[in-house]
Amino acid sequence: MLFLLCLPAALIVPSFPSHDTTARSVFANKALAVVSNHKIVQSNPYTEWFATGEADMDQARNLVKQFSVFSNLFLLAQLNKVINAPTLEEMREGKEILANEIGVVFKPKNKRSTDLAGSFDPSIVSTTGTVEGGVYSNRAAHFEWLCEVGKSIGLEFESLGKRRHGSASTLHFCDNLYEIYGSDDLSVSLGASFAIEHWANAGFWDDLVAGFEKLNKRQGPGVVLKDGSVSHTSPLGFWRFHQVLEAQHAEHTMDELEEAYAAGRITDEAKFEEAANAMLDACAVFWEGLDAERKGEQYELAQADAKFGI
Repeated sequence: MLFLLCLPAALIVPSFPSHDTTARSVFANKALAVVSNHKIVQSNPYTEWFATGEADMDQARNLVKQFSVFSNLFLLAQLNKVINAPTLEEMREGKEILANEIGVVFKPKNKRSTDLAGSFDPSIVSTTGTVEGGVYSNRAAHFEWLCEVGKSIGLEFESLGKRRHGSASTLHFCDNLYEIYGSDDLSVSLGASFAIEHWANAGFWDDLVAGFEKLNKRQGPGVVLKDGSVSHTSPLGFWRFHQVLEAQHAEHTMDELEEAYAAGRITDEAKFEEAANAMLDACAVFWEGLDAERKGEQYELAQADAKFGI
């Protein structure tokens, strides 16, 4: 999943976050402190556990199933963001993300469209460039990459990606994405986007890659293990693609926030902060639900006052 504030995809280049706060505005430093100190950015107990490689087959299946619901329903949130874009340029930037999600490969500046034909493996497709002049393929859709992961562990298409497959915690997260990330109030949507960027860069992709790498090193595939599950080998492309992609966004996130603030697009700082926290709270619910399920516990979704129209 891609969560850019406003940076055109053609300008995305590999980079690492800067920790120098001297040149930032007071608002940007406060916004960074708010999201950096949120519990789900600080620590994610579920993915930290998954990274150990201790998951059994049922636990791996549940992760993939719930992630597939998130992946598919994110399309609705991104479309909502496109529809509510305040300018034509931002609508186009939102469509870059949406088009890549559904199967348009990013085209780097130094490549011709014909060079991209057949290059739909998530392990080798470009994470930089633009969908303008890119090539569409069903096989390049992010959800189809996830379907390949599901198939490797015994989950067919019919068991993935539908709203009915989502747990209460997963649907809570997806519904909040639609309402907050896709809001037509810029202070709200930019707060959510900023928060989501930091969540995506908080290391959970690294944990998921590490976990699946360890699962793939078990004896087999097709061998019954001591825990009664059958070993498997899953494709890692979906996880690695997003691991690389999100790592590239880190430095640009602060620049995008400063630009939005300087341009007067954030008119309500309190609402921006509230939306950022609400979005991260919803992210936390998604992972807490998975953590409870893997422990065999019942996850109680707290009832909160309605915000942002939810």
